[in-house]
Amino acid sequence: MTSPTPISEPTSESTTSPDSPAAALSSASPASPVSSPVSPVLAEVVRSGFVEGRHRGSLVVLAADGSVDWSLGDVTAPVFPRSTNKPMQAAAVLRAGLDLSGERLALAAASHSGEPFHLDLVRTMLAEHGLTADHLQTPADLPLDPEEAEAYLASGRVRDRLTMNCSGKHTAMLAACALNGWPLATYLDEVHPLQQLVADGVRTASGEDVAHVGTDGCGAPLLSLSLTGLARAFRHFVMAEPGSPERRVADAMRAHPEYVAGTRRPDTWLMQALPGTLSKMGAEAVQALALPDGRALAFKIDDGATRTLGPVLARTLRLMGLDAPVLTRLEDAPLLGGGTRVGEIRASF
Repeated sequence: MTSPTPISEPTSESTTSPDSPAAALSSASPASPVSSPVSPVLAEVVRSGFVEGRHRGSLVVLAADGSVDWSLGDVTAPVFPRSTNKPMQAAAVLRAGLDLSGERLALAAASHSGEPFHLDLVRTMLAEHGLTADHLQTPADLPLDPEEAEAYLASGRVRDRLTMNCSGKHTAMLAACALNGWPLATYLDEVHPLQQLVADGVRTASGEDVAHVGTDGCGAPLLSLSLTGLARAFRHFVMAEPGSPERRVADAMRAHPEYVAGTRRPDTWLMQALPGTLSKMGAEAVQALALPDGRALAFKIDDGATRTLGPVLARTLRLMGLDAPVLTRLEDAPLLGGGTRVGEIRASF
């Protein structure tokens, strides 16, 4: 595959090297991004042999040297990365002087499932830094994992700030603020010293300026990136010098993937099965991943359907030359009818 148009020349067109999925998609459909701003179809919903729905999106794959190998859709326009920005937020607390490592650092970059070991460590970290759950400004929520949520409700408990999947990140942010004597009540403000460190880290890792600032579901500032910039940020973390904040975060996440996600989550499966891989999903169907050799990818499904993440990610990794049992597990996204499998979500590129 050949390199596409440089990202310094924004375009809504897909890369169309002869051997790329973009080329095949372009030749198959006159409505592809080559001739239209409409995103290409990345996944199909197939029920009883009938395609009943389609999910469009954009995807970029970087070569080992960081150049764009191939892409589908518009990979230069800004998107909100949602929780795929958590490694960059975790690196910021290290730059602020907070000494975290191991499971604690992995949890600082997590969208945790709310399993007991996640919640126990959040409580421990709060106590270690003289904080309580009352300091958290996360919205009250149930565990992210459906099985954990059912068990949580069955035990008579209610939505709680600590249970929200970003509570590890918020605990680390508060601890960094306490260490530096920065205000705790305003730790989520865009102009707060900690959030300025986050913004600097995002710009450095991605090589891009931030075009838009929003508010994430947990209340933290949300900084836009292009998908190309997001992939480059993940590559930056994997290829960073040992001992640097970025590399420390990447190493902790890869060593303790169950703290980054949970025992029933694809990011955990991937990092356990493919040593050296850094993987993180985000809300609204955003996914970023970097391999230890420097190759990386990022994609977003336009309609935010997270059910597509596994099939699209597995297909992309196969096109990148990977072949492992975890990909079969990842791409299996069944549709049920009457409790029986009658179809699937499948990648369509």
